[in-house]
Amino acid sequence: MSQDSKVKTAESSSSAPPKARKLLPVLDPSGDYYYWWLNTMVFPVMYNLIIVVCRACFPDLQRYYLVAWLVLDCTSDLLYLLDIVVHFHTGFLEQGILVVDKGRISSRYVRTWSFFLDLASLLPTGVAYVSLAPHTPTLRLNRFLRVPCLFEAFDRMETHTVHPNAFRIAKLMLYVFAVIHWNSCLYFAPSRYLDFGSDAWVYPDPAQPGFEQLRRQYLYSFYFSTLILTTVGDTPLPDREEEYLFMVGDFLLAVMGFATIMGSMSSVIYNMNTADAAFYPDHALVKKYVKLHHVNRRRQRRVIDWYQHLQINKKMTNEVAILQHSPERLRAEVAVSVHLPTLNRVQIFQNCEASLLEEPVLKLQPQTYSPGEYVCRKGDIGREMYIILEGQLAVVAVDGVTQYAVLGAGLYFGEMSIINIKGNMSGNHRTANIKSLGYSDLFCLNKEDLQEVLSEYPQAQAVMEEKGHEILLKMNKLDVNAEAADTALQEATEAQLRGLDQQLDDLQTKFSRLLAELESSALKITYHIERLEWQTQEWPMPEELAEADDEGEPGEGTSKDGEGRAGQEGPPSPEG
Repeated sequence: MSQDSKVKTAESSSSAPPKARKLLPVLDPSGDYYYWWLNTMVFPVMYNLIIVVCRACFPDLQRYYLVAWLVLDCTSDLLYLLDIVVHFHTGFLEQGILVVDKGRISSRYVRTWSFFLDLASLLPTGVAYVSLAPHTPTLRLNRFLRVPCLFEAFDRMETHTVHPNAFRIAKLMLYVFAVIHWNSCLYFAPSRYLDFGSDAWVYPDPAQPGFEQLRRQYLYSFYFSTLILTTVGDTPLPDREEEYLFMVGDFLLAVMGFATIMGSMSSVIYNMNTADAAFYPDHALVKKYVKLHHVNRRRQRRVIDWYQHLQINKKMTNEVAILQHSPERLRAEVAVSVHLPTLNRVQIFQNCEASLLEEPVLKLQPQTYSPGEYVCRKGDIGREMYIILEGQLAVVAVDGVTQYAVLGAGLYFGEMSIINIKGNMSGNHRTANIKSLGYSDLFCLNKEDLQEVLSEYPQAQAVMEEKGHEILLKMNKLDVNAEAADTALQEATEAQLRGLDQQLDDLQTKFSRLLAELESSALKITYHIERLEWQTQEWPMPEELAEADDEGEPGEGTSKDGEGRAGQEGPPSPEG
């Protein structure tokens, strides 16, 4: 095959899957479509789990509604078959990436135990109806193999619901009902085997008035089973070995069920308490603290009322701790979706970049103030700004009674204290007393957090400073002369810095020249030292001179002889 034909074949094969995917798309196991399909599969599984055993133990139920059961059986089998098809089109994650190749999906699915259980649950046991009879529902017991699908659906529901604790309790009650239902069916079957009415333990004789009704048979069996499994007592004593074995098995099942129910309920209660502790502060510790330190009753009452207000109205003060385990980007998106509309109400934040607002929105700290509590006082150093989420605050005089203005939801104050605007006559000090009239919910934004964000967005900082200028001008709180003086001082400082930079460059140039001269002098000295060392190598050693003095005669002769020997021991002349 040529290269062109291979390319065309590849193109044709790659163009075919999209059409197939439109008909039978690959499902994401964590997606909504697969979730709703699991919810759909709950019904056929619960039908087979609850109804089949009831039909097998209560013959009248199977005989009276045979047509309905056959229709429901075919419907559940069809859903079982569709579930296998869905599994052949449900992707899986490999290294965090969803695999959508249907060949790999099918190959992986057929090698799992789930495939063999699904296949065994669809064995055509209903064909035996032809030879046996249509009144043998026990042939459908293999449909119970789909119970793992029910557990998977319950797990997905628990993670999707907004009330997981309530769902756990409902699931536990469903399990209890299923166990009692099965036990009631298994009680009625041996009663029929041992003959109805033969003793006080078995089901009464249907010949008695009222006991022949199907509803009465099931309700009596369900009631008797409930008495046994709840260990309430007041049950007839067994007379036969089969009855004793049944009661012993039920008692053991009741003990295990009671332990399971108690453990599950304890887990649910613990999870509810843990969730409350994560959302709301623990007021018990604060109560012990104020009592231990003998805080006066009035302040104790204020503390208790504050915590009670948070608990009753479900207000959170530690949102950052709740979302701390989420990825930073996801945490930012959640915080933006919750708090960004509130932050957009602030005039200086309007029309700012969305990326600029994403970071300060993570820094917003919810605070709740009690009635009569001061948010800030005149003259205090302002280190944060406040945005009113709910409640009313009053700008009051020094006496705390006279009200100048009332601030409501959506308003803000203290924003000028966290932006360094030149010429701001109030500086970083508060200019008014603000007191909460009732319970007020505010968002607090610290100056350090905002400055940290603005350091990475200088253009946004310039925009916010310009808006701050406009607001101060409207409020007559901007000293234009001081601003011009600050600008002139800044220009003079910049000129001095430029002069210092020039001087520093000159010093660096001179230092480089001195360093070069020093290196040159060092090289010359090294050269002279090496030359002297080479010349001194030809000089006689002191030990040789001493030996020559000892062997020679004193006077001129000795020196001459020494010179002669020295001349003889010296290196040969160039002529020799």
